[in-house]
Amino acid sequence: MDSGQDDNLRVSNADRTYVSGLLERAAGDGLITLDEFAERTDRALAARTRGDLRAVLADLPDMQLRAAPVQRRAAPPPAALGGWMTSIVRRGPWTVAPVISLNTRMCSTTLDFTSAVLPGPVIEVIIDDYLSSTELIVPAGATADLNGVDAIAGSATVKVRNLLQPEQLHVVVRGKVRLGSLSVRHPFGTFLRRLHGGR
Repeated sequence: MDSGQDDNLRVSNADRTYVSGLLERAAGDGLITLDEFAERTDRALAARTRGDLRAVLADLPDMQLRAAPVQRRAAPPPAALGGWMTSIVRRGPWTVAPVISLNTRMCSTTLDFTSAVLPGPVIEVIIDDYLSSTELIVPAGATADLNGVDAIAGSATVKVRNLLQPEQLHVVVRGKVRLGSLSVRHPFGTFLRRLHGGR
């Protein structure tokens, strides 16, 4: 069996147990003697790396290690926006994070995505709001989902379609709006441009 590129990766108890099971099967099939089984099992249980385990199975046909787990990158933390009794405005070619955490108290907030640098087709906004006005402006053709918003003595209004469209921005908002307002709309004039054949 060829040496693998992952030979130096550490192994877990589950990996050692898996190889011990393969050795038991090999002994049952007569591929190794009972003495070899005992010796190889001891080596497997003492193994520290995948290379150690691979060596135990090297001359046994059709017996291989399970694939090493894929190392997944951790999702980046949400970009935090917020304030008290202030105005928060993002317009123009600002860079948008995949997830925005919006924490506002008595604020006026406008997030305009029409000229923004977007991370992908879907953006998530997690809102924690009290006594504030929040407006999200999305490009023509973009959609939004406010089903995850809990409005307590406040309002959450979506003035765009909510069904995701191919190759269009989709904004998903969830969280709480207390004694405040949240709205998602297209830029002013979008409807008139559509009437005149524009986009």
